[in-house]
Amino acid sequence: MSSVAQPPLLDVQHLNVRFRSRSGSHHAVKNLVFSIAQGETLALVGESGCGKSTTALALLRLLGPEAELSGRILFDGRNIVDLPLPQLRSIRGYQISMIFQEPMTSLNPVHTIGSQIAETLRLHQGLSKEAARKRTLEMLDLVKIPEPQRRIDDYPHNLSGGQRQRVMIAMAVACQPRLLIADEPTTALDVTVQARILALLDQLRRDLSMGLLLITHDLGVVSQWADRVLVMFDGEKVEQAPAPQLFHHPQHPYAQGLLGASLHADKDVHYTQARLPEIHRLVDQISGERSFNLITPELPTRQNASHVGDAGAPPLLRVQALHTTYRKREGGVFHAVDGVSFEIAKGETLGLVGESGCGKSSLSRTLLKLIPAASGQILFEGVDLAPLAEKQLKPWRKRIQMVFQDPYASLNPRRSVFDTLDAVLAVHGEKDRQQRRRRIAQTLDRVGLPGAAASRFPHEFSGGQRQRIGIARALIVRPSLVILDEPVSALDVSIQAQILNLLVELKEDFGLSYLFISHDLSVVRYIADRVLVMHQGKIVEEGDRQQIWEAPQHPYTQTLIAAVPHPDARRANDEAPELVRNAA
Repeated sequence: MSSVAQPPLLDVQHLNVRFRSRSGSHHAVKNLVFSIAQGETLALVGESGCGKSTTALALLRLLGPEAELSGRILFDGRNIVDLPLPQLRSIRGYQISMIFQEPMTSLNPVHTIGSQIAETLRLHQGLSKEAARKRTLEMLDLVKIPEPQRRIDDYPHNLSGGQRQRVMIAMAVACQPRLLIADEPTTALDVTVQARILALLDQLRRDLSMGLLLITHDLGVVSQWADRVLVMFDGEKVEQAPAPQLFHHPQHPYAQGLLGASLHADKDVHYTQARLPEIHRLVDQISGERSFNLITPELPTRQNASHVGDAGAPPLLRVQALHTTYRKREGGVFHAVDGVSFEIAKGETLGLVGESGCGKSSLSRTLLKLIPAASGQILFEGVDLAPLAEKQLKPWRKRIQMVFQDPYASLNPRRSVFDTLDAVLAVHGEKDRQQRRRRIAQTLDRVGLPGAAASRFPHEFSGGQRQRIGIARALIVRPSLVILDEPVSALDVSIQAQILNLLVELKEDFGLSYLFISHDLSVVRYIADRVLVMHQGKIVEEGDRQQIWEAPQHPYTQTLIAAVPHPDARRANDEAPELVRNAA
């Protein structure tokens, strides 16, 4: 950690950003003050809409014409707010670079990754075509893209999510900037890829002596990789402190709420022991000012003693030697699900963890008969669903339902919530329209949505509300088993806590069983009774959630556990390079 006694590399003084629109104006950033020293990592933390990304874009004056910017942004003593555009262009991408949250939308799909990195070098450093290509190869090697000589001419769609993020990092640091802004650089990435990306950024920070502004909502990431933390709520700074101090002794109620709702390696709590604290946002209808309440739901007085089912009872679901295959374009067969066997008891939550491409989603879709099984059995209440034709399968459809990762993509944007839920009931045989109306009203109320939500469309809801709609759609036909495919991975930490608490309540109230699929081991540790670990289409380990966490047996499971950010595992100069060396 570098000393901050020297003049700061970046000094933000009373930054304000206001957006104008036909309906009025909105103050997105209010009187924000902070600084970053050379070689320092400052984490900017807060939930969606708090002003984090607006602040990042303001630092490079990338906000649109509808934005009003005031205050001072001093970079090396020069006020970026007042710089003429030609001077500003000499800073953007050269002295200050930015890594955006979603690399697939930030990279140009019709240009190779090599040409996009080389363009930055030729623009800012005047390199020849040959020199820029040579330097690009060096950058791809620096960020541990395997076989850079071969991958330099690949297009973004040819790379995995983690590799695309590495390309964005290579592009951002190609000109050796003095300040790097990383806006949610690891959101939705697998835990091991996240660890390697963060270790890489930290190594580059040290090697290039650059300042790093790390924007995130993941407090586990903050605790391990940041020097200082700035917490934002509703466009304002509510707390700023050294990372260890903020993590262990937060002062502001909002920071306390974020930490309470966050699941991380140091938080050993199970749904049978406690509910997660929730942050409920409030908006004054007259002034528009925002505030929040901190609420921790209590455990129900009646405990569901049979939440994992009776030991002697037959399982609700028994999967035996299940195989799912895809034909490869070049010929041959790919085994997405390779001889998988497991059981789910009545009232049990079974966690399924593994990284992207391991076969989790293929398994869930095979269980739902959305894709056919090549072989094996899917025994639901003793009946093998695998060989059933669609007509035979229809009575079983409503018994197994699914909640998808992205509720917006899985909801029809042209249908109101009422029409969506009404269609589900009609398809499953409920002919009485009044009964359907009653069931829709009851279900919306049960998932915490107002009755008025029925007449609204998906785009009118927040991400957390849309996920509640997805849960309502699954529950309205009263299933026995719900498959949850990454249901909270794209949600803010406080919304995640609300959804997890809701799932626990619904499980206990309706006697549900869950197959909870996630790459986030901390979430699975909280919500699951037992855990399966999947790798390359196979179940490589199975056990009690605590045994999997504390005494993992398989090397792959050990790798997953080791990659989870830990608040007391502060970065060390000798450990980050090891993670980077192992990245390929």
